Amino acid sequence: MSDKRLSAAERYHLKSFLKELRGLRGRHTELVTVYVPAGYQLDAIINHLQQEQGTASNIKSKQTRTNVIDALERMIQHLKTVQRTPAHGLAAFAGNVSEQEGRSDVKVWSIEPPMPMKQRLYRCDKAFILDPLDEMLADESMYGLIVMDRRDAMIGLLKGKTIMPVRKTHSEVPGKMRAGGQSSVRFARLREGATKEHYKKIAEYVKDEFLEMKDLKGIILGGPGTTITDFMNKDYLTGELKKKIIGTKDLSYTGEFGLQELLDKSEDLLAEEEVAEEKQLMGRFFNELSKDTGLAGYGPDDVMAAIKMGAVDTVLLSEELDDTTIDEYEKAAEPMGSNVKIISTETREGAQLRDMGKIAAILRYPLST
Repeated sequence: MSDKRLSAAERYHLKSFLKELRGLRGRHTELVTVYVPAGYQLDAIINHLQQEQGTASNIKSKQTRTNVIDALERMIQHLKTVQRTPAHGLAAFAGNVSEQEGRSDVKVWSIEPPMPMKQRLYRCDKAFILDPLDEMLADESMYGLIVMDRRDAMIGLLKGKTIMPVRKTHSEVPGKMRAGGQSSVRFARLREGATKEHYKKIAEYVKDEFLEMKDLKGIILGGPGTTITDFMNKDYLTGELKKKIIGTKDLSYTGEFGLQELLDKSEDLLAEEEVAEEKQLMGRFFNELSKDTGLAGYGPDDVMAAIKMGAVDTVLLSEELDDTTIDEYEKAAEPMGSNVKIISTETREGAQLRDMGKIAAILRYPLST
């Protein structure tokens, strides 16, 4: 994946595009997805799709056969109007999206991705294949992952949807069977001492990896429930690291399998985090506004003037604004070092921003009136 960071306008446009496609379903494998890599000849893609039309004529179900052939035809005609592959490649989708059985409503969508497309893909399925575009949205987010039990631990970094193991450790905790001649009390004491040393080592590794990582959005901790409780209830982690933990999950595995299991079980946490960040920003704005500190501004003209003066820390733009307006504010904000955040209307705070004009800002310093 490219190291390029998506602009607020690019993220907003791509998220809106994906939101429209995500809920669409075909009755059979009749929705067509095509990814054209950057620099790839569009004529070769068109020729491939024309060959697929011939293959589709062998589909036994008449309705499915008709829908696939029609979707391919619409896709081919659309690609002919595009003429040449855009700089970043192309993602195109076509299919019958009618909700009524036996009725045809074939539509086609396409987008030039905000990052270069490296994957070539043709697929007929019940849903559009959106993972390559989703990964572009997720690429900037980094989370720490910790999986552990009383014997092993692995620390990893989640960047987008890619898990990168960074540190592994194994404890000296004895097995459950004690050696002959050892008293049960002494054996239990040995196990307890070794477990504490294991936990201390994990905490030290976590500190080394994550405490100073500026772009880290949070840490997720996974393992057997009793292990996680023991680890969290003692002062193994510093207060600063505990603040970074956004959730815990009960797991069956450690090692790289454990990291994958933790990611699979944490989709709810990661989705909530994005909403939580928006709510936190809007809460900060409304707090400054209610206290009349002079650090909150709103309205298109006032916010734009504050941006041009270099007074804006964060620009808050409602997702209901059009792409042109979002792009205009982002271009003004970039040279001033101001952040731009697109705020959804799915939260109460986001709805309030929409109702008060859709444009607001948190300022670096009060402006004189």
